[in-house]
Amino acid sequence: MDNITTIGIDLAKNVFQCHGVDKNGHQLFSKRLTRTKLVTFIAKISPCTIAMEACGGSNYWGRKFRSYGHDVKLIAPQFVKPFVKSNKNDARDAEAICEAATRPSMRFVPIKEIEHQDMKMLHRMRSQIVKQRTALSNQIRGFLAEYGVILPKGLTYVRKRLANIIEDNHNELSSKARALFNELLADFHQLDSRVKSYDDKVTQEVSQNEVCKRLMKVEGIGPLTATAFWATITQPELFKNGRGVSAMLGLVPKQRSSGNRTLLLGISKRGDRYLRTLLIHGGRTVVKSSASSHSPTARQRWVNDKANHCGVNKTAVAIGNKNARILWALLHNKEDYRANV
Repeated sequence: MDNITTIGIDLAKNVFQCHGVDKNGHQLFSKRLTRTKLVTFIAKISPCTIAMEACGGSNYWGRKFRSYGHDVKLIAPQFVKPFVKSNKNDARDAEAICEAATRPSMRFVPIKEIEHQDMKMLHRMRSQIVKQRTALSNQIRGFLAEYGVILPKGLTYVRKRLANIIEDNHNELSSKARALFNELLADFHQLDSRVKSYDDKVTQEVSQNEVCKRLMKVEGIGPLTATAFWATITQPELFKNGRGVSAMLGLVPKQRSSGNRTLLLGISKRGDRYLRTLLIHGGRTVVKSSASSHSPTARQRWVNDKANHCGVNKTAVAIGNKNARILWALLHNKEDYRANV
């Protein structure tokens, strides 16, 4: 067991498949272990490289195995699939993970620490509540339309007009409908308060995190984007440059090139959809502020020229791409943002 250099583990809930090889790639063992036996087995062997697919629970196991002195690497599942031989089963998957981890050009997923995991959970919970609030708003508008009452799109109209619509005696709402709309309005206000409480928690986290404060100095980066980026890019050293981060977030063009024919399509939209959305929305605010500036800086002049040439949407994506690279540089170099004025 002292000759083990790399172990590939196919993760599951209760039963785990392990595949170990030596420095020459020769198989040393292939075994199935229960959850308890896996911890005991990994704790006893000499420090080596342990590879797993990035999935639910992989961050927990990564932190666990790393505490025993092992070098843990997480691999995206789509990069493991080409190494699966013949029929698919747990043993073949573990072997493929082990094989993929030994490739010198393989890309790995950063492991999240506890504080990063907490922040990601906070963002996911807030995102879910925002979706529920949007769905409720659409449901309210749909119900009102059945009674001949048209409410414009937007959460603001629900907040400001729904109470007046319920109290208006000139519309066709029945007494039962008014009671039900009152319940929907109460649910809407409750979701509103929950979103605000999550926003307050994010703001509180930012006030205690010096790294996020540095990230927020970049134009178009607020508390949500700064904390989400910090919680996602936990190991900036895994990326060769800022473009690698942009590619991981799906902010670079998808390529379909061959020979001398180069074809660049729209952005690939791979990776973390939530973080990509935040970066692009931040880009929209930069476009808006740059257009209204009376004495534009060099960056704002670039934004205005881009918007006039490509349009607002493409410019917002370009700014999101640029900001992702800047944020990576700030994390990797541990520097403060210096605006190009």
